Amino acid sequence: MKKFTVLDLLQLDLRDRDALNLKCIAGRSGLVRELKVPEINRPGLELSGFYDNFAFQRIQIFGRGEMAYLEKLALESRTETLDKLFSCEIPCCVFTHSQAPTEDFLKIAEQTGCAVLQTDLSSSEFTTRILRVLSNIFAPKQSVHGVLVEVFGVGVLILGDSGVGKSETALALVERNHRLVADDLVEIRRVGGNILIGTGTGVSSHHMEIRGLGIINITHLFGVGAIRDKKQIQMAVRLEDWDSDKNYDRIGAEENFMEILGVQVPFIVIPVKPGRNIPVIIETAAMNERLKKMGYYSAKEFSKNVMRWLETESAKAIFLSES
Repeated sequence: MKKFTVLDLLQLDLRDRDALNLKCIAGRSGLVRELKVPEINRPGLELSGFYDNFAFQRIQIFGRGEMAYLEKLALESRTETLDKLFSCEIPCCVFTHSQAPTEDFLKIAEQTGCAVLQTDLSSSEFTTRILRVLSNIFAPKQSVHGVLVEVFGVGVLILGDSGVGKSETALALVERNHRLVADDLVEIRRVGGNILIGTGTGVSSHHMEIRGLGIINITHLFGVGAIRDKKQIQMAVRLEDWDSDKNYDRIGAEENFMEILGVQVPFIVIPVKPGRNIPVIIETAAMNERLKKMGYYSAKEFSKNVMRWLETESAKAIFLSES
């Protein structure tokens, strides 16, 4: 990923439960420092003089406990501890509860070019939010050509060669009251270890290209209820032209997966030819995937019923009479 600085953190358009409410109160020259890890540190031990294994590369959070100790250092005129703290290339310091650092702290921060930030959030709330924000920023990501739609609550990534009908299928799904997340280019991030979140990219988000019609705005045509900004990818579908020489899965007893950013995603291939209602098939696939999440596998249940029937006396009688 590209370099992400303290200034980039300040300029993030974060709202509601992700809002950090940050402002810079000193050390503006340090806003260009890079944030290299999605983690934070409470420098209580370091302020007391213990610097073994100091996680200096992390954002340093100063809560009420750390602030009380800073005030104690100021009363005792002990600046050597702060000198040692700022001798490390820490990215920035954040003071929670709208606390104002001591004059000694601000002076050394200015001299060393380390940004000092302030938020009105509590330490626990700010920690929760900043870790969530940094997790998204530093999450592994990739972009794929395809369409992401939400069908019955299931995030479906539609893949396929150019011209196979991905956008037309997504348009039909939107017309059937499902929701579009992204068309043509889907940006995928892996968060929380194994959760894939798909979003649109730039100004093309929530727009769709339909050959013969051009670019259309889904929000304006179908309303805000027809779109989503992001959605977890829970299954992938590949559309391909029907190949009469290829054997397609007709039972579905075996599950197939495709790997995206190291995560296994349920995967099906749908052959396309005139007369096939692809949107309805994708709707059925999404509902079937929801059933699987609930522990019910239609294909496996069908196979079990067939085996039970074959073991009955009536099945044996039919076999013997035909032989």
